[in-house]
Amino acid sequence: MNLIMELIKYMMILLIGIYTFFSFNVIRYKSKRKQTRAYHIMTTIIFFLHFIGYMALFLQTWSIKLLLLYGGELLLFAMVLILYQTFYPRISRLLLRNMLMLLTISFIVLTRLSINKAIRQVIIVAISFLLCLIVPQAIKSLQWIKRFGWVYGVVGIILLLIVLVMGRTSYGATNWLNIAGFSFQPSEFVKLLFVISIAALFQEGTDFKRICVITVMAAANVLILVLHRDLGGALIFFITYIFMLYVATSKPIYLFSGLAAGSVAAIIAYRLFYHVRVRVIAWQNPFGYIDKEGYQITQSLFAIGTGGWFGMGLNRGLPTDIPVVDSDFIFSAISEELGGLFAICLILLFTSCFVMFINIALHQEEMFYRQIALGFSVMFGFQVILSIGGVIKFIPSTGVTLPLISSGGSSVLSTIIMFMIMQGVYLKEKTVKRETNQVNGEIV
Repeated sequence: MNLIMELIKYMMILLIGIYTFFSFNVIRYKSKRKQTRAYHIMTTIIFFLHFIGYMALFLQTWSIKLLLLYGGELLLFAMVLILYQTFYPRISRLLLRNMLMLLTISFIVLTRLSINKAIRQVIIVAISFLLCLIVPQAIKSLQWIKRFGWVYGVVGIILLLIVLVMGRTSYGATNWLNIAGFSFQPSEFVKLLFVISIAALFQEGTDFKRICVITVMAAANVLILVLHRDLGGALIFFITYIFMLYVATSKPIYLFSGLAAGSVAAIIAYRLFYHVRVRVIAWQNPFGYIDKEGYQITQSLFAIGTGGWFGMGLNRGLPTDIPVVDSDFIFSAISEELGGLFAICLILLFTSCFVMFINIALHQEEMFYRQIALGFSVMFGFQVILSIGGVIKFIPSTGVTLPLISSGGSSVLSTIIMFMIMQGVYLKEKTVKRETNQVNGEIV
């Protein structure tokens, strides 16, 4: 049994390494035939990694429930590939496969941590993909979406205010809303509205007066999140807006003055909020406060160090010693049991998604779609940095989840919507390019 577990451990590292290689090189292939072959290999790797991950868990638990869960996930992945590639033949096959690879890792690790949470996550992911089936077409075809920038902005602010008044507090932040027995985080969906709102408003003009008004609206979102004590969310909104503003105006003064204002705001937040000071203390000297403030981060560092380059193997570590390991600190669990090499490949996989997002943004001729793609690029990339950075003690912990990996219905649903909006923007680019070629008499 030990030999089998060791073989599976190394095989999983090899598989994600090969997949990561293709995720960076497939878009460079000029031959359609070579691209298709690469995508087939990537798909095979996803399903094989999924299989051996669950085989490792099953051989140690012999759980029928686990087998049924594996079967359900297998069906889900197959249906997603078939449905999305049938409805959208020109969809970005790289982004779709990267999503499935990230979800594969998530399902394996969550099943190891808590099978009930894994089942819940799979159900939410299945519903999310079903609901999002129309999103790419809507983004590609519905031109009126860009006309209601102020509406999106106001709706987002109202939702955040409702949470401020009626929300439930968890781990120091008031960002949960309970409706009919279900809990969700409105801020996860407001961030989508935020980007679309800013993109729509900048598309109408970037004169100084308009910029001032838009900045006030953006600042309102950030300030309400600060009142929620959701400083990680506030930081994501702030950085996203600063970069969208800079790209819309091409004026470095906005970028540097915004970053300077953010630095001042961070100092003020440190002085105003006790839980911010606690996190900074835990970051500066976690081992000096190992029994209290530094417990979470020290356990995370112990887990990462214990895993080494190759990991302990699934079910052979102690990731459950880390508080909220299934959400904020899931990267530690991955590092401990699957290894540092696997974790590095995971970071590169996120980088591949970010690069593809930026690539989509750069190919947009219309300001609205370019701003959406850029906004989501910054939002996605910065969230990954905050999440992993807090886990490895690069920055203070901000309580931000790891996209598509961490447990959490609101987080995974909003991230899938984000990816499908990006697919719609990608399809828009392809449609414009095809129509241009037809006008020029070129063969598409």
